[in-house]
Amino acid sequence: MSQSLKERLRNLSVEDRIGELEKPQDRQLLKEWKQSGVRFAAASGELEKVYYKALRRLFDCIAPTGGSEPILQEGGVYLGCWLESTGTINAELLSRFLPSVSEATYLSFAKHQREDGLLPYKITEQGPVFKQIQLVTPLARSVWNHYGLHGRDESFLRTMYEAMSRYDQWLATYRDTRGTGCVEAFSTFDTGHDLSPRFWHVPDTPHLNDPAAYNRDSPILPFLAPDLTANVYCQRMYLALMAEKLGETSGAMDQKLWREKAGQSLDSLFRYCFDEADHFFYDRDANDAFVRVQSDVLLRVMACEVGDREFFDTMLRRYLLNTRKFFARFPFTSIALDDPRFNPFSSYNSWAGPSNFLSMIRAPHAFEHHHRYVELTWAFYPILSALNRATRFPQTLDPWTGQEGFTEAYSPSILCLLDYVERLCGIMPRPDGELWFTGLVPYDIDMGGEIAGETAYCRMVNGDLYELYNTKSGSEICRNGRTIMTFPRGVRVVTDYGGGLLSIIGMSARPVQGAMQYEGRSIPFTVQGNEILNYKQGRFSRKQDIGIVYPAYS
Repeated sequence: MSQSLKERLRNLSVEDRIGELEKPQDRQLLKEWKQSGVRFAAASGELEKVYYKALRRLFDCIAPTGGSEPILQEGGVYLGCWLESTGTINAELLSRFLPSVSEATYLSFAKHQREDGLLPYKITEQGPVFKQIQLVTPLARSVWNHYGLHGRDESFLRTMYEAMSRYDQWLATYRDTRGTGCVEAFSTFDTGHDLSPRFWHVPDTPHLNDPAAYNRDSPILPFLAPDLTANVYCQRMYLALMAEKLGETSGAMDQKLWREKAGQSLDSLFRYCFDEADHFFYDRDANDAFVRVQSDVLLRVMACEVGDREFFDTMLRRYLLNTRKFFARFPFTSIALDDPRFNPFSSYNSWAGPSNFLSMIRAPHAFEHHHRYVELTWAFYPILSALNRATRFPQTLDPWTGQEGFTEAYSPSILCLLDYVERLCGIMPRPDGELWFTGLVPYDIDMGGEIAGETAYCRMVNGDLYELYNTKSGSEICRNGRTIMTFPRGVRVVTDYGGGLLSIIGMSARPVQGAMQYEGRSIPFTVQGNEILNYKQGRFSRKQDIGIVYPAYS
């Protein structure tokens, strides 16, 4: 253990790293950040410097918007809070760092809900806007995870549950004109797929900016949209969890009815939007034809927990880890690389090819839901490498070079950096009461330079300060200044919030062999990539070993 790295972390001042804060709001945000205890240090390279630059720019993305409380904004040229991103996946990541801002962001959508149940697709300084729907990440999943992480406040949960229940009814009433059980797209912006070939010859907004109307002179509208339908499927599954927790037996629906409705959405998704020959999800147009554009719709559907592990593994082999499809040098592209309509240019807001940071922050849930931890790290390394040398926090990356693209100070790319560092080499609290300590370090695939070397990370959990040190000789976990575990690099240690060892997970493509030093014992183990070993009474035993899905080239 490098004593200098330990001293570096313990003496690190977040205030000094981000500089003077002039606004009282920013000083309050810093105070809340410090309550999380999160600090990151690196022995070499630029990543530590970029990390605190990201934190400073994050504060710039938080402001009162459509109300008096500060909420998260999209950032860059996007002056407002979008339901598809800022109000869902962005706030879900932010919840681990600045929970009050995340909660205020969620509640702002409920506050501005229209009387007929429609949620605004965005909130700006001028108030809520309703001209389209723009759904991607299920709001209910984000809300449920926030609820689990932060005290299980049933008042907050009920407010959001009731709002989302009304919204579900609005979608069923106005976005199923063909009676298929799918959710329909009336415009490009309904899914936030600006400039995507998926929506060529489709208007950007619904007819006359009415979210309940589409252009009836269109030869192809409405689309049965797989990502919108999967969103509602997943939304209903989490609403079932909420109904059970809240004891909901009357009013909107109980958990059994929510699950039945979720099942109907899933059936419709596969009946109308899944092509078995291609093993891919496509829109189905008004002429009952598939819109055969292979886009990041796939990753969106997978992040909505559709399908079992075998189904997901097929998607990995054929698409997500295929270098002819979405697994570019800097993944994941917004259109398949072998589509003749693929356009790599990232200098403008485009979902026609470049790698978008919104795809990058949506990806972890899709992979981790099926325990594909090792495969996910193969996306972490190049993206962190690109951010390490970036001069700003953009919306897009060039999928070949990693060069930053459109806009700057964009909250999804800022949060991507914070999230990827925590998942790869930090301490991550989970809403199920687990803590993840991951014994890896960023690896520079670009030009051979070092971006971090050894790393150190700390976080406060239930009044205890945890530290994780990842060095060349191995990894060490401390609680309140005392070492409680050491282990070889290349594994993830899973504990409860009290630091009690639960399991380890293999995080490398190679087998990791060594010993865990814990509670006065030296416990030998060998763990394969993605293998989970449970710990009990001084021994490890295999829980599961699903192997690794390797990159494909054809």
